[in-house]
Amino acid sequence: MKRRTSPLLLGVLAFAFLCQGLLQRLVIFDTWSKDYNPGKGKMFTGAMSPDQMLAVLGGFREITAGILWVKADTFFDQGNYDAILPLIRLVTLLDPNEIDVYATGMWHIGYNFTDEEQRSDRRYIPSALALGKEGTRQNPDTYELFFEEGWLWYHKIDDDYDNAVKWFKEAQTKKDMMTARKNLLGMAYQRTGQIGNSIDTYYNLYDEAVKRYQTENAFGNHQNRDTLESNLDNMLVRKVQRGVQAELEKRPLTGYDADPPFDVGFSVKATVVEPNIIRFEGTWNVLPVGTRIRVVLRDADYPHAKAAGMEWDYSSDVNLDPPRDRTFMQEQLFVKNRRFNKKVDMSKDPTMYPFTSDKYVLEFYYNPRSAPPHIQDKFSWSGEGLTDKNYLRTDVRPNQRVVFCSIPITRDMVKRRGEWVDKVPVVKTQNYLESAPDAGRGDDDAVLKIPSLRGSSGK
Repeated sequence: MKRRTSPLLLGVLAFAFLCQGLLQRLVIFDTWSKDYNPGKGKMFTGAMSPDQMLAVLGGFREITAGILWVKADTFFDQGNYDAILPLIRLVTLLDPNEIDVYATGMWHIGYNFTDEEQRSDRRYIPSALALGKEGTRQNPDTYELFFEEGWLWYHKIDDDYDNAVKWFKEAQTKKDMMTARKNLLGMAYQRTGQIGNSIDTYYNLYDEAVKRYQTENAFGNHQNRDTLESNLDNMLVRKVQRGVQAELEKRPLTGYDADPPFDVGFSVKATVVEPNIIRFEGTWNVLPVGTRIRVVLRDADYPHAKAAGMEWDYSSDVNLDPPRDRTFMQEQLFVKNRRFNKKVDMSKDPTMYPFTSDKYVLEFYYNPRSAPPHIQDKFSWSGEGLTDKNYLRTDVRPNQRVVFCSIPITRDMVKRRGEWVDKVPVVKTQNYLESAPDAGRGDDDAVLKIPSLRGSSGK
């Protein structure tokens, strides 16, 4: 026999549910927001729904966060990266002590959103940095998120290295800091040009490593001690050979590796071969392999922009939606046989490269501080051995000699519209030569000429 539900019972349940919602909204929520909100900072900007509130007050936040993260792992396996972003945010809101979720989220946001040619969408970087800063506020007693924040500056942004130093130093104040990761602080100091601080860091870490190895004769301790000793030896030799020690003693650089400064002879031509496809060709009078010149194409009025980069750390709000109406493309131009020649295709990713503005700018930038050691052996850490008669700049980055060039370009040129439908758009520096020697094209491109940088002619 089928039982009928009593209308009175349904009425009582409906009234109870209504009272529960009103009680949460009018009484409990304010107290919870003030005293029990798991967020410290701007994590919750609006009211939660009654069912979300019930789950939180019922103690299911961590369980729910765990379930959501398992689902996110499935999306990772499927390559469905867009679906992961809201799950990352929900998990960190529900359980702000999920350090792995913060770390994975920073990596995912900073690295995983790419175009068809695997260039990262750098419009997401401010969000990755903001998520990391929130994670450090929520978990101030562990090193990991401080380290991850420093790594983003050191490796992904590859600029403004003082920020990498700041976060790496903070990570080293935590008791759980991994020993091997401490070495990166010395490398970050080099990229800021603070060579003395880098050497002091290696000395301190080496002394700690020696004591640790004497206390526990383990392979890892032995390896760490030897690595630090090697790093320290190399730094001391380079400090002398590159002339840094001579500068400190106010002696002339004559005879040191950075003297005389080497003219790199930069020039460039950009040709829009098809809509949203640009070929970059140019010269760089350095034969040893290892030079990568940064090229940036962005809106001329991109907010927070600076020469060949951005002021990335402009917000602490975790906004996972980048500026969809802005374009910021960054690529590395690899030099081979004193030339570079690279085609950059932006035609397959209209959401990443929307080109909604009328005016854009192409920027070319070379900074010796992120160069490989064999190139730095001539240019030194801050460009003391670098010059260019046309594009040397000392005002683009503090206390550095860099190569920088900026060329305007329009949307009609990039998209081959208007007067450019039947005419190939070309922009170039005045010193660009079409018939430059060692063009590095055709069969010769497979042959690498690798002499020393120390010769005055570059041959």
